[in-house]
Amino acid sequence: MHSSYSDGVHKPEKLVSMAAERGLKAIALADHDAVEGIDEALEAAERLGVEVIPAVELSVEFGGHHDVHLLGYLIDHHDTAFLEKLDAFRESRDRRGQAIIANINAKLERERKERITYEEAEALAEGAFGRPHIARVLVDKGFANDMQDAFERYLVPCNVPKRYFPMDEALAEIRRLRGISVLAHPTSITEDRKLLAAIFRELAAKGLDGIEVYNNMCNIDEMGFLERQAVDLGLVMTGGSDFHGIEAGIEMGIGRGHLAIPYSCAEALKRLREKRYGIDA
Repeated sequence: MHSSYSDGVHKPEKLVSMAAERGLKAIALADHDAVEGIDEALEAAERLGVEVIPAVELSVEFGGHHDVHLLGYLIDHHDTAFLEKLDAFRESRDRRGQAIIANINAKLERERKERITYEEAEALAEGAFGRPHIARVLVDKGFANDMQDAFERYLVPCNVPKRYFPMDEALAEIRRLRGISVLAHPTSITEDRKLLAAIFRELAAKGLDGIEVYNNMCNIDEMGFLERQAVDLGLVMTGGSDFHGIEAGIEMGIGRGHLAIPYSCAEALKRLREKRYGIDA
């Protein structure tokens, strides 16, 4: 799930509290290209009895595919070199945010509405600046009915491409951080099963550890396909509601109501980490 340190709306402590109320045994805080919220979540977890898995979701490019999402679970989120890389990405995100706001202001001007400022959106960001912070400004000013409306009306048509990690670099970095790499919601890359199977084989050869089998972008049949691919390639299987707090119909833990992710997924991650790095997670 994602917190206010990237493109979620809730603070990490609030997410852990919500998870405890829902009876979830374990959650992973996997902010986009940001790890600042992990310690806050871990502190809340000790008080509330919810296991928090330190994680990150990297924006990656691979072949001709852009904005592929690669999860790094059980990472060392205090690693100095990694934090420096994320800082560089943050600078790139800030420049992108300014460019998106410029495009939105041009659209607002055509609609005879007042401009918004980068400072207004940045003030809402506790960590990595992202498009949801701009969307919140648009909602607060009455230019959009809700977050989804803000994206559909302004953020999507006024978008600017973002910077990505090369896949090889991202996989190597997660391995260096003694973490477990998992390809998030794979059908967002392509729904062509033959092509997706080839991608899995290639990435597994490059060092990919797992596939997010259980996710909001799949139906039951597609999850069955992903499960078979993971078994055939010897990859771990994970799942997540990808909760941000802004999507209509998505709830923490169960997604759109059909997810039932077993704790064995978390156990598989920890077993692989212990086997590979000798770390008892």
